[in-house]
Amino acid sequence: MVVRVAMRDGNRRISSEMGTDVDIKKDRRRHLLSDTLSLSFSLIRHTMADQMSDDDESRQSPQSDLDFTSNKARNCIATGSVSGHPEFRLPYPDQVLENVLENVLHFLPSRRDRNAASLVCKSWYRVEALTRSELFIGNCYAVSPTRATSRFPRARALHLKGKPRFADFNLMPPDWGAHFNPWLLSFAKAFPWLEKVYLKRMSVTNDDLATMAESFSGFKDLVLVCCDGFGTSGLAIFVSKCRELRVLDLIESEVADDETDWISCFPECESQLESLIFDCVESPINFEALEKLVARSPSLKKLKLNRHVSIGQLYQLMVQAPQVTHLGTGSFSPLEVDMQDDQEPDYVTAFADCKSLVCLSGFREIVPDYLPAVYPICANLTSLNFSYANITAEQLKPIISNCHKLQVFWVLDSIRDEGLQAVAATCKELRELRVFPVDAREDSDGLVSEVGLQAISEDCRKLQSILYFCQRMTNAAVIAMSKNCPDLAVFRLCIMGRHRPDHVTGEPMDDGFGAIVKNCKKLTRLAVSGLLTDKAFEYIGRYGKLVSTLSVAFAGDSDMGLKYVLEGCPQLKKLEIRDSPFGDAALCSGLHHYYNMRFLWMSSCRVTRQGCQQIACAMARLVVEVIRSADEEDMDDCVETLYMYRSLVGPRNDAPKIVTIL
Repeated sequence: MVVRVAMRDGNRRISSEMGTDVDIKKDRRRHLLSDTLSLSFSLIRHTMADQMSDDDESRQSPQSDLDFTSNKARNCIATGSVSGHPEFRLPYPDQVLENVLENVLHFLPSRRDRNAASLVCKSWYRVEALTRSELFIGNCYAVSPTRATSRFPRARALHLKGKPRFADFNLMPPDWGAHFNPWLLSFAKAFPWLEKVYLKRMSVTNDDLATMAESFSGFKDLVLVCCDGFGTSGLAIFVSKCRELRVLDLIESEVADDETDWISCFPECESQLESLIFDCVESPINFEALEKLVARSPSLKKLKLNRHVSIGQLYQLMVQAPQVTHLGTGSFSPLEVDMQDDQEPDYVTAFADCKSLVCLSGFREIVPDYLPAVYPICANLTSLNFSYANITAEQLKPIISNCHKLQVFWVLDSIRDEGLQAVAATCKELRELRVFPVDAREDSDGLVSEVGLQAISEDCRKLQSILYFCQRMTNAAVIAMSKNCPDLAVFRLCIMGRHRPDHVTGEPMDDGFGAIVKNCKKLTRLAVSGLLTDKAFEYIGRYGKLVSTLSVAFAGDSDMGLKYVLEGCPQLKKLEIRDSPFGDAALCSGLHHYYNMRFLWMSSCRVTRQGCQQIACAMARLVVEVIRSADEEDMDDCVETLYMYRSLVGPRNDAPKIVTIL
């Protein structure tokens, strides 16, 4: 195998071809280059700060610091010679390294690896910035838009997050902030070539959508997850002007009904759409326009429909687009006009013709009589989402019995333990399981229990992620899962109801969660619930060395519980706590760690304004926000909600009155 470095269109590319005549000297040089590249990757991961020069250390900054250092000229320098003819000095060694690195880093997509690369030295810092095309910002207030655009001048994609996750549970005021507009204006000026935007829990207005469409002529992908502030009129303007649009995914976002037919605003020419997801849109859509859009989108692979699309209309779309791989079915029930037809469509054949279908979701307002239509494609499914379908175990069994390739399964607890046992018996390749409650009240009747969890753990040994809502659980079942599923990276057990112990022994759930952090060596995300003492948090601090996200509710005895976590979990980035007995002493125990975290959220705990002020005074680059309810007195020393996050630009200037920044 001969490695050839080719120059095409000004871009360096590494290509390979088979050859028989090999120049030995060139081959040796190529092997040397290969060894150099391998060494470069090794340096990315293993070079430590104490190996850097004093000059590099003086420039060093945290991973989140987006300061940009101007780039050195990498070309050879022409100088005058005695004879009057220009001569060229050899490039400096770091200039040669930058040329090599620029090619290497193009093949390094991981954000973590790129962050590590930027910390090696000034040269690596510069080249990493110039070669990063996708910019991820986990907190929109951690850095200013201007600083981000100057630090990474060639970005083509923006991934931006706003409000913390507890906003999904109405635990934050709706006008808290996370506005996309400042970011949009800055990026529109600096990056007219921007192609992709992914926003999560951001406030996006109709004007923002219009500005985005007008500012980025080659815009291709827009994904809005849990966003709000916009409506159908903004979507209409956006889709009408983005003629190269490939992805429009609206996922769990609040879309206002402006009584605008946005679907018909897509350009009439052949569409480049690859993904169209609007299952969260509550307003009716123009089905005739949608059918025409699907017909002129030959590249469409993902299509997820809202509840206003009936099963009869779904049939018409599937006939137009049998190439889809991901399908959200809409309501999965007929309209009156569908039922008036003399002959009902052949739904079974329509599904059977979609031979590439691997992901199936939707099933809103489901009529179980139509479920047999999906039987033909079950054998190919790798993902199945029934989280909107109140189906029983008997209705599930004929479907799940053929899903031998299934890796992702979301479902309501209406299938009971019996349904989970059927899943365990068939789905040996399962990687992710989520079981949501039909009734999320604390005093509701539990439909699944430790029986279903134990069945899953015994037969689905490749499980990596689980979210499980239940009313009762045992330590024995959780311990069994920790031993049977050692590859678990995400374990979220939500025992509804406060302070509920092992329902068989009456003991706290300490040993169960302790076994999870001890036996699951890859665990990065953990959510705990039920009756837990400080002993459980001691386990987490001792064994949870890779835990980066921890969610706690109604748990713990004293400040020691939180101290164990803050002092023992070096990788902790996101910490969410509600209704737990942790106070100022516990809060101050994390002073050494807060700069390394993305955020800390505490609500209905025992922290005071004085304790929060102490943190704010001790850590200048930490933003400490105290959020009170509308009827709460401003001078009350008890803090209802505390939200702390690191920031390079200091406190924000768009905080509402109910937010006090200390």
